[in-house]
Amino acid sequence: MNVTQITDVLPPLEHPLEEGWTLPAGWYTEPHVLALERERVFARAWMYLGPAERVREPGSFLAGQVGHVPVVVTRDREGILRGLVNVCRHRNHLVADGHGCRATLQCPYHAWTYDLDGTLIKAPRSEREPGFDPDAFSLLPAAVETWGPWVFANPDPRAAPLAETLDGVRELVESSGVDVDTLVFRQRVEWEVPVNWKNGLENYLECYHCAVAHPGLSKIVNVDPDDYALVERSLSTSQLGELRAGVRDGTVAAPYTAVGEVGAAQYHHLWPATTINIEPGRPNVGLDTWSPVDPSRTAGFSDYYFGPDVGETEIAELVAFSQQVGAEDSALVASVQAGLTSGVVPQGRLLLSSERLIGHFQRHVYDALAG
Repeated sequence: MNVTQITDVLPPLEHPLEEGWTLPAGWYTEPHVLALERERVFARAWMYLGPAERVREPGSFLAGQVGHVPVVVTRDREGILRGLVNVCRHRNHLVADGHGCRATLQCPYHAWTYDLDGTLIKAPRSEREPGFDPDAFSLLPAAVETWGPWVFANPDPRAAPLAETLDGVRELVESSGVDVDTLVFRQRVEWEVPVNWKNGLENYLECYHCAVAHPGLSKIVNVDPDDYALVERSLSTSQLGELRAGVRDGTVAAPYTAVGEVGAAQYHHLWPATTINIEPGRPNVGLDTWSPVDPSRTAGFSDYYFGPDVGETEIAELVAFSQQVGAEDSALVASVQAGLTSGVVPQGRLLLSSERLIGHFQRHVYDALAG
């Protein structure tokens, strides 16, 4: 499909994004838009996959998804980290599930067996097939890289380095008061929301709503637009909020231990659908993935990492706080999705002084699909 054909099937922009108008409502509801996003966004995206500790030893593997693409990361016998598309070359069954340690990867459907580098070792009865070449049916390669305790994967083996996506974010995270290399994975929370993936992320990308919708967060973090910093980069954005003075000096009670080595909040978005959250207090980092299931449903997970000496009570309090903010957001975006589905407002109007990160994100979406 060429650019003209793509533009013809996308709901049109009656008003330009450059003037603060949003993407059309149909971009959040129509199946053919999601089909384009899978091809043009997620099939070539870096996304967080899971804890690096799960692929530390030779023979270990970690399966997950980048958007709609199943991937598996392995540590082969030589200690090399490998990224593979986790789809059997026989009949498309997923090969690996979860994480663990084994000498080979074997598809549970017909026992096609692959080495940890993806090479097809055995396809039962294939020796009876004239001209069958095992070398032609290795698992497809994917890109994989690590940052500290985190594994990132990209279905495109020719992807630009992860460093291009992390540019600017890595420096902020590593200067936040968190020692990235000492963080310990403590908990994963899986979730699903009845919204388009873009709707969910656009809510994440602005704190214009925080004073209204997040009383607990607003008590801890200064969300005044004049003090809450927004940063745009080519492949990422950041929101930076200072700890409120009343929490710092103990005159305002916080819902968790918000005073510690980390003095401010950081919320980062990595294009297209990974978010990184650091809350004020003891050393903590949360990573979220957002994967479209269908045009109006998004699934993901939140992985929580903490400094090695952060106590169980402190961890439980901060995770509960994070989940409360998430529940508040889920209610908001579900209501937005209902409005988008109605189609009665074809394009909304952003306030770019407070919501310019949404504008940045929507331009990325537009350029990927129709630019």
